[in-house]
Amino acid sequence: MNKFSIAAAAALLGASPVFADGHASGDAAAGEAAFNQCQTCHVVVDAEGNTLAGRNARTGPNLFAISGAQAGIVEGFRYSDSIVEAGEAGLVWDEANFVAYVQDPTAFLREYLDDNRARGKMAYKVRDEADAVNLYAYLASLAPATN
Repeated sequence: MNKFSIAAAAALLGASPVFADGHASGDAAAGEAAFNQCQTCHVVVDAEGNTLAGRNARTGPNLFAISGAQAGIVEGFRYSDSIVEAGEAGLVWDEANFVAYVQDPTAFLREYLDDNRARGKMAYKVRDEADAVNLYAYLASLAPATN
């Protein structure tokens, strides 16, 4: 490899986000715009009670600190039996699971649980995979920093 190729490869690697431990790879700013479609049902409220995103919707669970969290555990929210079962079986909201779930919640749960009767309560489907990835990035950006 010549010096130019090595420099170009290094620049590309340095410019592209490489995340581990469930961090987001999408565009948080684009995810913030895409969150408009979610705020009818969801809100993001931190532990101190500050609304970080959304309005005062309560149809869906609070999405604060969802990245890396076990599915179906937000206190005070009545989940479907299937999402609770999936969480108990180890479902954690990493980027891949979140993106697949929001694109088709019931299909995701049926596959995850290997149960054709599984159902989620979320009827809305995010149609564009890029929007789903960006939504995850946005929600991850609102979570408290971890060391």
